Amino acid sequence: MKGLRQTFAHDTWVMPYLRKYKGLLILVLFLGFMTFFSGGALMFNSGYLISEAARRPSSIIYIYVPVVLARAFGIARPSFRYVERLTSHNWVLKIVSDFRKKLYQSVEKKASAIQRSHQTGDILSILVDDIEHIENLYLRTVFPMVIGWLLYVFIVIAIGAMNWVVGILLLLLLGVIIILMPLISVTTNGVREYRQHQIQHTFYTNLTDEVLGLGDWLISGRYDDFMALQKKPIEQIAKLRRHDHYYQWWRSFFVQVMVLLSVLVLLVWSAYSFTATKSLANWVAAFALAIFPAVSPFLNISQGASEWPVYRRSIERVNQLDAGGDGHPVKQTSLSEPFKDLSIKQLSFQYPDGDRKVVDHISMTIHPGEKVALLGPSGTGKSTLLKLMVGDLTPDDGSVEINGQNILSLQDVRSSLFGILDQQPYLFDTTVMNNVRLGNTNASDDAVKDAIAAVGLKDLIESLPAQYNTEVQEAGQRFSGGERQRLSLARILLQDAPIIILDEPTVSLDPITEKKLLDKVFELLHDKTIIWVTHHLAGIAHVDQVRFLEHGNFDMQGTPQELYKQEARFRQLYDLDRGK
Repeated sequence: MKGLRQTFAHDTWVMPYLRKYKGLLILVLFLGFMTFFSGGALMFNSGYLISEAARRPSSIIYIYVPVVLARAFGIARPSFRYVERLTSHNWVLKIVSDFRKKLYQSVEKKASAIQRSHQTGDILSILVDDIEHIENLYLRTVFPMVIGWLLYVFIVIAIGAMNWVVGILLLLLLGVIIILMPLISVTTNGVREYRQHQIQHTFYTNLTDEVLGLGDWLISGRYDDFMALQKKPIEQIAKLRRHDHYYQWWRSFFVQVMVLLSVLVLLVWSAYSFTATKSLANWVAAFALAIFPAVSPFLNISQGASEWPVYRRSIERVNQLDAGGDGHPVKQTSLSEPFKDLSIKQLSFQYPDGDRKVVDHISMTIHPGEKVALLGPSGTGKSTLLKLMVGDLTPDDGSVEINGQNILSLQDVRSSLFGILDQQPYLFDTTVMNNVRLGNTNASDDAVKDAIAAVGLKDLIESLPAQYNTEVQEAGQRFSGGERQRLSLARILLQDAPIIILDEPTVSLDPITEKKLLDKVFELLHDKTIIWVTHHLAGIAHVDQVRFLEHGNFDMQGTPQELYKQEARFRQLYDLDRGK
């Protein structure tokens, strides 16, 4: 129960939709209850009708009403079932629509760091599994469990009103199915379900990684090893599913036994209570048969409960997408005035599994139009500092503020504050025009063409047969690395954000292409505030100040000219990059 409360303490994916569509939820539960109630009433009425007809009444009038009721309940059950299915799936389709939109918005807010914080397989697992699991949480757990509980309460109260001893016996016998079996399912079969989810999630992650490197597998002649890696998780999942199948069979058998005992209790009680006359004896079969339609919802309760560990993990994973570093959803506000300054105040951060602070009480202020270079060897915390700046991570101490407002409260307007050009900009498998327009979906065709011209690609694009409607192919394979960077730069020009982050955008380029791209970037973004993360000093003359990050602190800081004169280490690195 404690785990259940913790899961939903800061949930933004399940409970909000239960409240948003509560009217439709109540209707679904009512229709579900009436489906099984009609089935039970049909069996109850049929038991009476068969017994009464077997007595060969002298007039049809004696069985006319039961005959009519049999037809009525026979029609009512599939009708309620059909409408319940329509209503519940209408509910789910509304939820799916909201989920897809919410997932996109959650990923969009972390787009600048999504590849650093999640592998491709992670996102694939969320898209394929986690969203489906939350949908199934309603269809296979919430709805069946509530309907089953309603039937349980109705049966116990109805029988208990006629005989409290029998009511208590049914309370205990059916309680084993309603309460004990779901708890056992959670602790036994639920563990297998959770293990299967873990294997499948790891399989997605590893498979995408291995497929992306498929060429290297083939070149190294390790095709058989590649196939063996895929077979192992598939065999593990198949084994778990076999165990799950066996467990479900035995669970179903046990539920049937408990229902049989309940039927025997009703049969003994009704035989004792309704055999004083031949007419009363007609009710014996009615009570004995009425319990059978409840078998299905009672079985569904245990099955839904056994899947809860998987659903819980999925709920936690999707909630992490739109939560701050502490796991709590971030309150959204907006920037009240144009950008004035970005202040980093005594910022500290340490990863939970780390043994040192990656960022240790760093402070600095960046003003509009200022160009700042963040340097340092790999692994010194440059990328972590960027994540803290844009709000992808929550600091342990200190804060990042824009115009005095904490960046964590500005996530809703982050795209209007930051433009990001990193080392691997992604181009989608669509046209050049669509890819560049991603920076501003409201931009006109002329504005997009002007941005492309500004980055020096006008002649290249217009020389192609389809020109601006040229398909860039998956991940932009149609163009070279430098050309992909320029198309991404055109996006940033359209976006027109005041702060531009350059996260080692030239790391994969040759020196000549690197110099041309850097010159073009600083030329086009001369009026923007630029935070440039790099590991070497090519193009450093473009910036106003340099901050050298090492051991969580700024080891060197100042203008490039000052550091070249005063710091031998900086001078050595600068000359080395220039080939001296």
